[in-house]
Amino acid sequence: MSKLTLEQAVAQADLLVDRPAIDQAIAGIADAIARDYRGEVPVFLSIMNGALPFAGQLALELGARGQDAQFDYMQASRYHGESGGELVWKHRPVSALFGRRVLLVDDILDEGFTLQGVREWCLEQGATDVRIAVLAVKKHDRCLPDVQADYAGIELPDRFVFGFGMDVSESLRPLPAIYAMKQ
Repeated sequence: MSKLTLEQAVAQADLLVDRPAIDQAIAGIADAIARDYRGEVPVFLSIMNGALPFAGQLALELGARGQDAQFDYMQASRYHGESGGELVWKHRPVSALFGRRVLLVDDILDEGFTLQGVREWCLEQGATDVRIAVLAVKKHDRCLPDVQADYAGIELPDRFVFGFGMDVSESLRPLPAIYAMKQ
């Protein structure tokens, strides 16, 4: 797919989730996380690049609820075009995970291969608990059976989606809503 401008992409797409619905979903996720982590300071581990908008807003919502967290990030992905391929690290977190609870924060749960690999790595580093928070879960039957979001705000159809951190060839991430290419 050739690079589209933001305006061209929006004109050629269906709006799936608008900004007020995203804000409401993130507030609900923050409520649940603040209840579950009350009195603790988990490692809030954002998976870049897609998680950036969601993680930033979620962090502020947690702070508004009095929930502290130690921020760190990672960048890891599977080899493109190969489901379940080897996990490739671009940046590993610097925070010690041994004996800590970890909250993995990502934009979307699709098939779950990257989240599975990252979760396993966190446990290998000695994390006592690893939970997954995603803005969206794609509705289909291809997700790994042992990977599920502990906190999720939006269910999306099984379509090619972009916006609010989700990309098309590393573009279109900064859109303030979630879109899908027209079918």
